[in-house]
Amino acid sequence: MSSTLPYIEAKQTLALREKIGQLFMPAAFINDSEIEIQRLETLIKEHCIGSICFFHSRASAATNFEGKKKIIANEKSFETLQELIRRYQKAAKHPLLIAIDAEWGLAMRIENTPQYPYAITLGAIPDDSEVLIYEVGKHIAQDCKTAGIHWNLAPCIDINNNPNNPVIGYRSFGQDRDKVTKKALAFIKGTQSEGVLSSIKHFPGHGDTATDSHLGLPVIEKTKETLFANELYPFQKLIGQEIDSVMAGHLSVPALANGSNTPSSLSKDMIKGVLRREMKYDGLVISDALNMHAVSKNYPVKGELEWLAFDAGNDVLCFAEHIQEGIEYILKNADKEQIEASFQRLWKLKERIDFHLPSAPKNLTPPDSLNLKIAEKSLTLLQGSPQTITEFSKTNFTYICNIKDTQDHFLEHLRSEKKPSIIRWKETPPRNENNVLLVLFPPQVKPTHGFGFTEEEISYINHLIATQKVVLYLFGNPYVLNLINYKKTKALVLAYQNFEVFQTTAARHFLNQLDAQGSLPVSISS
Repeated sequence: MSSTLPYIEAKQTLALREKIGQLFMPAAFINDSEIEIQRLETLIKEHCIGSICFFHSRASAATNFEGKKKIIANEKSFETLQELIRRYQKAAKHPLLIAIDAEWGLAMRIENTPQYPYAITLGAIPDDSEVLIYEVGKHIAQDCKTAGIHWNLAPCIDINNNPNNPVIGYRSFGQDRDKVTKKALAFIKGTQSEGVLSSIKHFPGHGDTATDSHLGLPVIEKTKETLFANELYPFQKLIGQEIDSVMAGHLSVPALANGSNTPSSLSKDMIKGVLRREMKYDGLVISDALNMHAVSKNYPVKGELEWLAFDAGNDVLCFAEHIQEGIEYILKNADKEQIEASFQRLWKLKERIDFHLPSAPKNLTPPDSLNLKIAEKSLTLLQGSPQTITEFSKTNFTYICNIKDTQDHFLEHLRSEKKPSIIRWKETPPRNENNVLLVLFPPQVKPTHGFGFTEEEISYINHLIATQKVVLYLFGNPYVLNLINYKKTKALVLAYQNFEVFQTTAARHFLNQLDAQGSLPVSISS
């Protein structure tokens, strides 16, 4: 496929309306109907669209999850993605930038593709092992290239300092501003090493929020000085590292907006004022998805939201739903100089891209080798000592786990050397045995509804800890510990992910075959 025109030639060749069209990034869904696919092809042709962002399906879109729409699995999602990219590129007058959210790999959106650990797991890795985070960024970028994707809208550089954050949490590298910055930079450099673009998000920082911006507008009531010292710190540091783009989040931060509650993605004060003028950022700004309820539900007039987002300083309008009306609004109201400036920033990114079509279908590189190294480096002994676990493993103990045996690779590996008595989940241990190896897999990674645990299950866990000598291994979001009296355990080990390699690594640790080297990247209430 031909590359883009040089910017100088494009400036003269594209009509003003076409340049505006280049700034729009509508959503593309891997599991769309043929009618919907053709509708997007027409949109791309008629409006000279510049980029598209892929999602799994309309039912799985985050703004729809409360509707409980059925998500239909597609075992050939990756092949479907490649074919759709070919079709959409063919429909485009100029090559499309293809984007996706792949914070932990294409698996974030696509079945049967490699999944890498969440950012919170990478945050537990020792500082001297950050090359592993570089490798994660590199591997994900390789998968993106195989698919025909040029732009990974990652990483999150939000500092997660709110344990009740419903949408960031596990997507953050942690709560220490310096560690978040360094680990994000490693991910970015790995991504860039493969010629794939990245985007730091969610400006000005989505970490200290208790509202999901997919559903409502979070409000951060902090002083400007506090925000620059913490939330904005990673953005400021990374702006000097040749980043590709900044994503503006949907957050109300009055201290950065002259007291206004205007969402950051629609705020001139925050984008043109704080980000561009005060922080000296002159690169591309992309909005967070404009279908998110934090902004979309407040602007019923078609095209108005797209205009406001552009006027605030966004160069690319992600998940814009009203393309034609948005173009008309911008054409009618915007200064030509602003249109040209945004077009230039976008086009110069395009000039760096190898616009190859997706390669012939092939198997993506399995992630297990890299994931194993991460599992070994991130494993965290939070409570107790190595000696505690060594001595415990030599006793007669009862094994309790909340998942099915077929999924319990920890137990499978353990049985190669130990023969524990096993009782079913929510049963009471025998009176003559009070050593319990408790292995927990939280049903969900987000904190809503107790991470998927029922109140009865939390009571059961806490009763075990209070009445037995418990060694606990946790495979999931460490914020689960805020629901558990973990301080009363004899030992507590965090493994973060439920992947098989994380389970077998944890079992090796219990069997005294390796040391725990990780550290908890967030604070847990005591």
